[in-house]
Amino acid sequence: MEQKQGSLVRSLTLTTAITLVISSVIGSGVYKKIAPMSAELQSPSLVLWCWLAAGIISLCGALSNAEIAGMLADSGGEYVYFRRIYGKFTAFLWGWATFAVIKTAAISSLAYVFAQSVNSLMPLPQLSEGVAKMEFLGLAPFDNFGVKALAIGLVLFLTWVNTRGLKGAAFLSGSITQLVIIGLTIIVLASWIFGSGKWTHVATPATTQTLHSTGAYVSAFFSACLAAFWAYEGWNTVGFIGGEIQNPNKNLPLALLGGMTAIMITYLLVNFTYMYILPIDDFITIYKTKNDIAAVAVMRTVGGNWGAMLLSVLICITTLGCTNSTVLMPPRIYYAMAKDGLFFKSAADIDPDSHTPNNALWMQGVWACVLIMSGSFDQLTDMLIFAAFFFYGATALGVFILRVREPNAVRPYKVIGYPVVPALFVLFCFGLVVNTILTKPHEAAFGILLMLTGIPFYFYWTKNEK
Repeated sequence: MEQKQGSLVRSLTLTTAITLVISSVIGSGVYKKIAPMSAELQSPSLVLWCWLAAGIISLCGALSNAEIAGMLADSGGEYVYFRRIYGKFTAFLWGWATFAVIKTAAISSLAYVFAQSVNSLMPLPQLSEGVAKMEFLGLAPFDNFGVKALAIGLVLFLTWVNTRGLKGAAFLSGSITQLVIIGLTIIVLASWIFGSGKWTHVATPATTQTLHSTGAYVSAFFSACLAAFWAYEGWNTVGFIGGEIQNPNKNLPLALLGGMTAIMITYLLVNFTYMYILPIDDFITIYKTKNDIAAVAVMRTVGGNWGAMLLSVLICITTLGCTNSTVLMPPRIYYAMAKDGLFFKSAADIDPDSHTPNNALWMQGVWACVLIMSGSFDQLTDMLIFAAFFFYGATALGVFILRVREPNAVRPYKVIGYPVVPALFVLFCFGLVVNTILTKPHEAAFGILLMLTGIPFYFYWTKNEK
Protein backbone atom coordinates (compact mmCIF):
# COMPACT_ATOMS: atom_id res chain seq x y z
CA MET A 1 0.00 0.00 0.00
CA GLU A 2 1.44 3.37 -1.01
CA GLN A 3 2.14 5.71 1.90
CA LYS A 4 0.09 8.90 1.98
CA GLN A 5 2.44 11.84 1.41
CA GLY A 6 2.10 15.39 2.71
CA SER A 7 3.75 18.62 1.58
CA LEU A 8 5.48 21.64 3.08
CA VAL A 9 3.23 24.69 3.61
CA ARG A 10 4.17 28.41 3.39
CA SER A 11 2.81 29.43 6.79
CA LEU A 12 5.55 31.58 8.38
CA THR A 13 5.30 35.40 8.39
CA LEU A 14 8.22 37.86 8.36
CA THR A 15 7.83 38.47 12.10
CA THR A 16 7.97 34.75 12.80
CA ALA A 17 11.02 34.37 10.54
CA ILE A 18 12.89 37.16 12.39
CA THR A 19 11.95 35.53 15.68
CA LEU A 20 13.34 32.22 14.45
CA VAL A 21 16.63 33.88 13.46
CA ILE A 22 16.96 35.35 16.95
CA SER A 23 15.87 32.19 18.74
CA SER A 24 18.24 30.09 16.60
CA VAL A 25 21.20 32.26 17.59
CA ILE A 26 20.75 33.41 21.20
CA GLY A 27 21.54 30.30 23.20
CA SER A 28 24.32 29.42 25.60
CA GLY A 29 27.11 31.56 24.10
CA VAL A 30 25.94 34.85 25.57
CA TYR A 31 26.22 33.33 29.06
CA LYS A 32 29.37 31.18 28.78
CA LYS A 33 31.76 32.27 26.07
CA ILE A 34 33.13 35.42 27.69
CA ALA A 35 35.22 33.15 29.97
CA PRO A 36 37.24 31.32 27.26
CA MET A 37 37.53 34.56 25.30
CA SER A 38 38.99 36.28 28.37
CA ALA A 39 41.48 33.44 28.82
CA GLU A 40 42.59 33.77 25.20
CA LEU A 41 42.83 37.57 24.94
CA GLN A 42 43.57 38.62 28.56
CA SER A 43 42.17 42.10 27.96
CA PRO A 44 38.59 43.38 28.49
CA SER A 45 38.83 45.80 25.59
CA LEU A 46 40.09 43.07 23.23
CA VAL A 47 37.26 40.78 24.33
CA LEU A 48 34.69 43.45 23.51
CA TRP A 49 36.39 44.21 20.20
CA CYS A 50 36.27 40.48 19.45
CA TRP A 51 32.50 40.41 20.10
CA LEU A 52 32.08 43.40 17.78
CA ALA A 53 34.32 41.90 15.08
CA ALA A 54 32.54 38.55 15.25
CA GLY A 55 29.21 40.35 14.97
CA ILE A 56 30.33 42.40 11.97
CA ILE A 57 31.80 39.33 10.26
CA SER A 58 28.62 37.35 10.95
CA LEU A 59 26.57 40.26 9.59
CA CYS A 60 28.75 40.26 6.45
CA GLY A 61 28.01 36.56 6.14
CA ALA A 62 24.28 37.16 6.61
CA LEU A 63 24.31 39.99 4.05
CA SER A 64 26.09 37.76 1.52
CA ASN A 65 23.84 34.82 2.33
CA ALA A 66 20.76 37.01 1.93
CA GLU A 67 21.49 37.74 -1.75
CA ILE A 68 21.61 34.05 -2.61
CA ALA A 69 18.73 33.24 -0.27
CA GLY A 70 16.57 35.80 -2.07
CA MET A 71 17.43 34.27 -5.45
CA LEU A 72 17.01 30.63 -4.43
CA ALA A 73 14.45 30.73 -1.63
CA ASP A 74 13.45 27.13 -1.00
CA SER A 75 13.59 24.59 1.82
CA GLY A 76 17.11 23.24 2.18
CA GLY A 77 19.16 26.41 2.64
CA GLU A 78 22.80 26.05 1.59
CA TYR A 79 22.13 22.63 0.08
CA VAL A 80 19.93 24.29 -2.55
CA TYR A 81 22.47 27.12 -3.01
CA PHE A 82 25.47 24.81 -3.42
CA ARG A 83 23.61 22.56 -5.84
CA ARG A 84 23.10 25.59 -8.11
CA ILE A 85 26.56 27.10 -7.61
CA TYR A 86 28.99 24.19 -7.28
CA GLY A 87 27.07 21.09 -8.28
CA LYS A 88 25.66 18.03 -6.61
CA PHE A 89 28.77 16.70 -4.86
CA THR A 90 29.58 19.92 -2.98
CA ALA A 91 25.91 20.31 -2.07
CA PHE A 92 25.94 16.79 -0.69
CA LEU A 93 29.10 17.43 1.36
CA TRP A 94 27.46 20.48 2.91
CA GLY A 95 24.30 18.58 3.73
CA TRP A 96 26.19 15.61 5.13
CA ALA A 97 28.44 17.89 7.21
CA THR A 98 25.34 19.58 8.56
CA PHE A 99 23.94 16.21 9.59
CA ALA A 100 27.21 14.70 10.83
CA VAL A 101 28.62 17.64 12.77
CA ILE A 102 27.44 21.22 12.21
CA LYS A 103 23.81 21.26 13.33
CA THR A 104 23.72 18.01 15.29
CA ALA A 105 26.71 19.19 17.34
CA ALA A 106 24.92 22.52 17.85
CA ILE A 107 21.85 20.68 19.15
CA SER A 108 24.06 18.52 21.39
CA SER A 109 25.94 21.52 22.81
CA LEU A 110 22.81 23.52 23.55
CA ALA A 111 21.08 20.58 25.20
CA TYR A 112 24.24 19.93 27.23
CA VAL A 113 24.28 23.49 28.59
CA PHE A 114 20.56 23.22 29.41
CA ALA A 115 21.30 20.11 31.46
CA GLN A 116 24.31 21.79 33.12
CA SER A 117 22.06 24.65 34.21
CA VAL A 118 19.50 22.26 35.64
CA ASN A 119 22.35 20.49 37.44
CA SER A 120 23.40 23.78 39.06
CA LEU A 121 19.86 24.20 40.40
CA MET A 122 19.29 20.57 41.36
CA PRO A 123 22.29 18.20 41.30
CA LEU A 124 21.63 15.29 38.96
CA PRO A 125 22.59 11.70 39.83
CA GLN A 126 25.96 10.49 38.58
CA LEU A 127 27.53 7.08 37.98
CA SER A 128 30.29 5.71 40.19
CA GLU A 129 33.77 7.15 39.68
CA GLY A 130 35.07 3.90 38.20
CA VAL A 131 32.35 3.79 35.54
CA ALA A 132 32.54 7.53 34.87
CA LYS A 133 36.27 7.31 34.03
CA MET A 134 35.88 4.48 31.53
CA GLU A 135 37.17 5.54 28.11
CA PHE A 136 36.50 4.32 24.57
CA LEU A 137 38.66 5.62 21.71
CA GLY A 138 39.81 8.46 23.95
CA LEU A 139 36.24 9.45 24.87
CA ALA A 140 34.57 9.21 28.28
CA PRO A 141 30.88 8.69 27.45
CA PHE A 142 29.82 7.99 31.06
CA ASP A 143 31.49 11.04 32.59
CA ASN A 144 28.94 13.54 33.93
CA PHE A 145 26.30 11.00 32.98
CA GLY A 146 23.37 12.69 34.74
CA VAL A 147 23.86 15.84 32.69
CA LYS A 148 24.25 13.86 29.47
CA ALA A 149 21.14 11.78 30.19
CA LEU A 150 19.01 14.88 30.73
CA ALA A 151 20.43 16.47 27.56
CA ILE A 152 19.49 13.34 25.60
CA GLY A 153 16.00 13.43 27.08
CA LEU A 154 15.61 17.07 26.01
CA VAL A 155 16.69 16.34 22.43
CA LEU A 156 14.25 13.45 22.12
CA PHE A 157 11.40 15.49 23.64
CA LEU A 158 11.94 18.49 21.35
CA THR A 159 12.24 16.19 18.35
CA TRP A 160 8.82 14.79 19.24
CA VAL A 161 7.41 18.33 19.64
CA ASN A 162 8.64 19.23 16.16
CA THR A 163 7.00 16.17 14.63
CA ARG A 164 3.63 17.55 15.72
CA GLY A 165 3.74 20.53 13.33
CA LEU A 166 5.77 23.57 12.32
CA LYS A 167 3.42 26.24 13.70
CA GLY A 168 3.43 24.78 17.21
CA ALA A 169 7.23 24.42 17.26
CA ALA A 170 7.68 27.97 15.91
CA PHE A 171 5.23 29.31 18.52
CA LEU A 172 7.26 27.63 21.28
CA SER A 173 10.47 29.24 20.00
CA GLY A 174 8.78 32.64 19.68
CA SER A 175 7.36 32.54 23.19
CA ILE A 176 10.69 31.54 24.70
CA THR A 177 12.52 34.22 22.69
CA GLN A 178 10.33 36.90 24.27
CA LEU A 179 11.20 35.58 27.75
CA VAL A 180 14.90 35.55 26.84
CA ILE A 181 14.92 39.17 25.66
CA ILE A 182 13.11 40.21 28.85
CA GLY A 183 15.61 38.21 30.93
CA LEU A 184 18.69 39.71 29.26
CA THR A 185 17.21 43.19 29.72
CA ILE A 186 16.75 42.46 33.44
CA ILE A 187 20.40 41.29 33.69
CA VAL A 188 21.65 44.55 32.20
CA LEU A 189 19.36 46.81 34.23
CA ALA A 190 19.92 44.96 37.52
CA SER A 191 23.69 45.00 37.02
CA TRP A 192 23.78 48.73 36.41
CA ILE A 193 21.29 49.63 39.15
CA PHE A 194 22.23 47.20 41.92
CA GLY A 195 25.70 45.99 40.95
CA SER A 196 28.93 47.34 42.37
CA GLY A 197 30.76 47.44 39.05
CA LYS A 198 33.72 49.64 38.20
CA TRP A 199 34.76 51.34 34.99
CA THR A 200 38.33 50.26 35.75
CA HIS A 201 37.27 46.62 35.21
CA VAL A 202 36.62 47.43 31.56
CA ALA A 203 40.00 49.10 31.13
CA THR A 204 42.31 46.86 33.20
CA PRO A 205 44.00 43.85 31.52
CA ALA A 206 44.68 40.53 33.25
CA THR A 207 47.38 40.49 35.93
CA THR A 208 49.22 37.67 34.15
CA GLN A 209 50.02 38.37 30.50
CA THR A 210 51.23 35.57 28.22
CA LEU A 211 50.80 37.34 24.88
CA HIS A 212 53.97 39.21 23.89
CA SER A 213 53.98 39.42 20.09
CA THR A 214 51.72 40.54 17.29
CA GLY A 215 51.51 36.99 15.96
CA ALA A 216 50.41 35.70 19.38
CA TYR A 217 47.68 38.33 19.58
CA VAL A 218 46.42 37.53 16.07
CA SER A 219 46.30 33.79 16.81
CA ALA A 220 44.57 34.44 20.15
CA PHE A 221 42.05 36.71 18.44
CA PHE A 222 41.11 34.01 15.93
CA SER A 223 40.83 31.44 18.73
CA ALA A 224 38.62 33.80 20.73
CA CYS A 225 36.50 34.31 17.62
CA LEU A 226 35.75 30.56 17.63
CA ALA A 227 34.02 31.13 20.97
CA ALA A 228 32.26 34.32 19.84
CA PHE A 229 31.08 32.74 16.60
CA TRP A 230 29.42 29.97 18.59
CA ALA A 231 27.29 32.69 20.19
CA TYR A 232 26.41 33.96 16.69
CA GLU A 233 25.99 30.48 15.17
CA GLY A 234 22.60 29.69 13.65
CA TRP A 235 21.95 32.88 11.67
CA ASN A 236 21.76 30.91 8.41
CA THR A 237 19.28 28.29 9.55
CA VAL A 238 16.19 30.30 8.61
CA GLY A 239 17.18 29.61 5.00
CA PHE A 240 16.50 25.93 5.62
CA ILE A 241 12.77 26.66 5.82
CA GLY A 242 12.63 29.04 2.83
CA GLY A 243 9.94 26.83 1.33
CA GLU A 244 7.70 27.49 4.34
CA ILE A 245 8.05 31.31 4.57
CA GLN A 246 5.48 33.63 3.02
CA ASN A 247 6.90 35.75 0.17
CA PRO A 248 10.38 34.26 0.79
CA ASN A 249 12.30 36.24 -1.84
CA LYS A 250 11.54 39.42 0.10
CA ASN A 251 11.06 38.19 3.68
CA LEU A 252 14.04 35.83 3.91
CA PRO A 253 16.71 38.54 3.40
CA LEU A 254 14.80 40.91 5.71
CA ALA A 255 14.65 38.24 8.43
CA LEU A 256 18.42 37.69 8.21
CA LEU A 257 19.25 41.40 8.37
CA GLY A 258 16.77 42.34 11.09
CA GLY A 259 17.56 39.37 13.29
CA MET A 260 21.36 39.69 13.09
CA THR A 261 21.34 43.43 13.81
CA ALA A 262 19.26 42.93 16.95
CA ILE A 263 21.49 40.08 18.12
CA MET A 264 24.75 42.01 17.66
CA ILE A 265 23.47 45.00 19.67
CA THR A 266 22.24 42.67 22.43
CA TYR A 267 25.55 40.81 22.70
CA LEU A 268 27.65 43.96 22.91
CA LEU A 269 25.45 45.46 25.62
CA VAL A 270 25.30 42.28 27.71
CA ASN A 271 29.03 41.50 27.52
CA PHE A 272 29.99 45.10 28.30
CA THR A 273 27.83 44.74 31.40
CA TYR A 274 29.66 41.54 32.41
CA MET A 275 33.01 43.30 32.10
CA TYR A 276 31.74 46.24 34.13
CA ILE A 277 30.72 44.02 37.05
CA LEU A 278 33.69 41.61 37.26
CA PRO A 279 37.41 42.03 36.48
CA ILE A 280 38.82 39.91 33.68
CA ASP A 281 40.88 37.82 36.12
CA ASP A 282 37.62 36.42 37.51
CA PHE A 283 36.48 35.28 34.07
CA ILE A 284 39.87 33.63 33.44
CA THR A 285 39.55 31.78 36.75
CA ILE A 286 36.04 30.64 35.84
CA TYR A 287 37.37 29.24 32.57
CA LYS A 288 40.29 27.42 34.17
CA THR A 289 38.32 25.91 37.05
CA LYS A 290 35.17 25.19 34.97
CA ASN A 291 33.10 25.37 38.16
CA ASP A 292 30.69 28.11 37.14
CA ILE A 293 28.99 29.82 34.20
CA ALA A 294 30.34 33.33 33.65
CA ALA A 295 26.93 35.05 33.60
CA VAL A 296 25.87 33.19 36.75
CA ALA A 297 28.98 34.48 38.55
CA VAL A 298 28.06 38.02 37.47
CA MET A 299 24.51 37.69 38.78
CA ARG A 300 25.78 36.12 42.01
CA THR A 301 27.84 39.28 42.51
CA VAL A 302 24.83 41.48 41.75
CA GLY A 303 22.01 39.58 43.48
CA GLY A 304 23.60 36.90 45.65
CA ASN A 305 22.48 33.27 45.44
CA TRP A 306 18.96 34.32 44.43
CA GLY A 307 20.38 36.22 41.47
CA ALA A 308 22.48 33.22 40.46
CA MET A 309 19.49 30.90 40.75
CA LEU A 310 17.23 33.14 38.67
CA LEU A 311 19.87 33.39 35.95
CA SER A 312 20.30 29.62 35.91
CA VAL A 313 16.56 29.38 35.28
CA LEU A 314 16.87 31.92 32.44
CA ILE A 315 19.73 29.91 30.91
CA CYS A 316 17.51 26.83 31.01
CA ILE A 317 14.76 28.74 29.22
CA THR A 318 17.17 30.24 26.66
CA THR A 319 18.87 26.98 25.76
CA LEU A 320 15.49 25.25 25.60
CA GLY A 321 14.30 27.75 22.99
CA CYS A 322 17.54 27.71 20.99
CA THR A 323 17.69 23.92 21.04
CA ASN A 324 14.11 23.79 19.76
CA SER A 325 14.84 26.20 16.90
CA THR A 326 17.97 24.27 15.97
CA VAL A 327 16.05 20.98 15.99
CA LEU A 328 13.28 22.53 13.88
CA MET A 329 15.09 23.71 10.76
CA PRO A 330 17.95 21.41 9.58
CA PRO A 331 15.73 18.37 8.76
CA ARG A 332 14.48 20.37 5.76
CA ILE A 333 18.02 19.94 4.35
CA TYR A 334 17.88 16.17 4.72
CA TYR A 335 14.41 16.23 3.14
CA ALA A 336 15.74 18.14 0.10
CA MET A 337 18.74 15.78 -0.18
CA ALA A 338 16.58 12.68 0.05
CA LYS A 339 14.35 13.99 -2.74
CA ASP A 340 17.50 14.16 -4.89
CA GLY A 341 18.46 10.60 -3.90
CA LEU A 342 21.41 11.83 -1.82
CA PHE A 343 20.26 10.85 1.66
CA PHE A 344 18.39 8.05 3.36
CA LYS A 345 15.25 7.58 1.29
CA SER A 346 12.76 7.79 4.17
CA ALA A 347 13.97 11.33 5.01
CA ALA A 348 11.96 12.53 1.98
CA ASP A 349 8.67 11.53 3.61
CA ILE A 350 6.44 14.36 4.82
CA ASP A 351 3.81 13.49 7.40
CA PRO A 352 0.39 14.18 5.82
CA ASP A 353 -1.09 15.46 9.07
CA SER A 354 1.69 17.60 10.58
CA HIS A 355 3.35 18.52 7.22
CA THR A 356 6.78 17.92 8.79
CA PRO A 357 9.71 15.65 7.74
CA ASN A 358 9.37 13.37 10.76
CA ASN A 359 11.80 10.64 9.69
CA ALA A 360 14.49 13.25 9.07
CA LEU A 361 13.77 14.78 12.48
CA TRP A 362 14.27 11.45 14.26
CA MET A 363 17.47 10.66 12.34
CA GLN A 364 18.88 14.01 13.44
CA GLY A 365 17.75 13.51 17.03
CA VAL A 366 19.33 10.09 17.41
CA TRP A 367 22.71 11.21 16.01
CA ALA A 368 22.67 14.33 18.23
CA CYS A 369 22.24 12.03 21.24
CA VAL A 370 25.32 10.05 20.16
CA LEU A 371 27.35 13.28 19.99
CA ILE A 372 26.19 14.25 23.48
CA MET A 373 27.80 11.07 24.81
CA SER A 374 31.03 11.70 22.88
CA GLY A 375 32.39 15.07 23.96
CA SER A 376 32.37 18.19 26.09
CA PHE A 377 30.65 21.47 25.34
CA ASP A 378 33.73 23.44 24.23
CA GLN A 379 35.05 20.58 22.07
CA LEU A 380 31.72 20.27 20.28
CA THR A 381 31.35 24.00 19.65
CA ASP A 382 34.92 24.46 18.35
CA MET A 383 34.46 21.45 16.06
CA LEU A 384 31.18 22.66 14.57
CA ILE A 385 32.36 26.26 14.08
CA PHE A 386 35.42 25.01 12.19
CA ALA A 387 33.24 22.87 9.91
CA ALA A 388 30.56 25.54 9.47
CA PHE A 389 32.89 28.35 8.44
CA PHE A 390 34.47 26.24 5.73
CA PHE A 391 31.06 26.19 4.02
CA TYR A 392 29.98 29.70 5.04
CA GLY A 393 32.97 31.03 3.11
CA ALA A 394 31.93 28.95 0.10
CA THR A 395 28.43 30.48 0.24
CA ALA A 396 29.82 34.03 0.19
CA LEU A 397 32.16 33.07 -2.66
CA GLY A 398 29.04 31.94 -4.49
CA VAL A 399 27.86 35.56 -4.63
CA PHE A 400 30.80 36.35 -6.96
CA ILE A 401 30.28 33.18 -9.01
CA LEU A 402 26.57 33.83 -9.61
CA ARG A 403 27.18 37.52 -10.41
CA VAL A 404 29.49 36.40 -13.23
CA ARG A 405 27.59 33.29 -14.35
CA GLU A 406 24.05 34.67 -14.06
CA PRO A 407 24.31 38.47 -14.32
CA ASN A 408 20.70 38.89 -15.46
CA ALA A 409 19.09 36.67 -12.82
CA VAL A 410 16.41 38.28 -10.65
CA ARG A 411 17.93 39.40 -7.34
CA PRO A 412 15.29 40.72 -4.91
CA TYR A 413 18.17 41.78 -2.66
CA LYS A 414 21.76 42.65 -3.59
CA VAL A 415 24.43 42.48 -0.90
CA ILE A 416 25.28 45.90 0.51
CA GLY A 417 28.92 46.90 -0.01
CA TYR A 418 29.61 44.43 -2.83
CA PRO A 419 32.35 43.31 -3.51
CA VAL A 420 34.01 44.33 -0.21
CA VAL A 421 31.48 42.72 2.17
CA PRO A 422 31.48 39.18 0.70
CA ALA A 423 35.24 39.34 0.05
CA LEU A 424 35.92 40.29 3.68
CA PHE A 425 33.81 37.39 4.87
CA VAL A 426 35.52 34.88 2.55
CA LEU A 427 38.99 35.98 3.69
CA PHE A 428 38.04 35.79 7.35
CA CYS A 429 36.58 32.30 6.93
CA PHE A 430 39.82 31.17 5.30
CA GLY A 431 41.89 32.63 8.16
CA LEU A 432 39.65 31.06 10.80
CA VAL A 433 39.86 27.60 9.22
CA VAL A 434 43.66 27.73 8.88
CA ASN A 435 44.15 29.03 12.43
CA THR A 436 41.89 26.30 13.86
CA ILE A 437 43.90 23.59 12.08
CA LEU A 438 47.10 25.01 13.58
CA THR A 439 45.89 25.76 17.14
CA LYS A 440 43.14 23.16 17.69
CA PRO A 441 44.19 20.21 15.52
CA HIS A 442 42.16 17.63 17.46
CA GLU A 443 38.84 19.45 16.99
CA ALA A 444 39.69 20.25 13.35
CA ALA A 445 40.67 16.64 12.58
CA PHE A 446 37.53 15.22 14.18
CA GLY A 447 35.34 17.69 12.28
CA ILE A 448 37.04 16.84 8.97
CA LEU A 449 36.73 13.10 9.68
CA LEU A 450 32.98 13.38 10.31
CA MET A 451 32.52 15.38 7.09
CA LEU A 452 34.47 12.84 5.03
CA THR A 453 32.41 9.91 6.32
CA GLY A 454 29.73 10.99 3.86
CA ILE A 455 31.81 10.25 0.74
CA PRO A 456 31.13 6.45 0.70
CA PHE A 457 27.41 7.18 1.10
CA TYR A 458 27.54 9.60 -1.85
CA PHE A 459 29.03 7.00 -4.17
CA TYR A 460 26.54 4.39 -2.95
CA TRP A 461 23.54 6.66 -3.54
CA THR A 462 24.79 7.73 -6.99
CA LYS A 463 26.15 4.36 -8.19
CA ASN A 464 23.27 3.76 -10.61
CA GLU A 465 23.44 7.20 -12.21
CA LYS A 466 24.76 7.43 -15.76
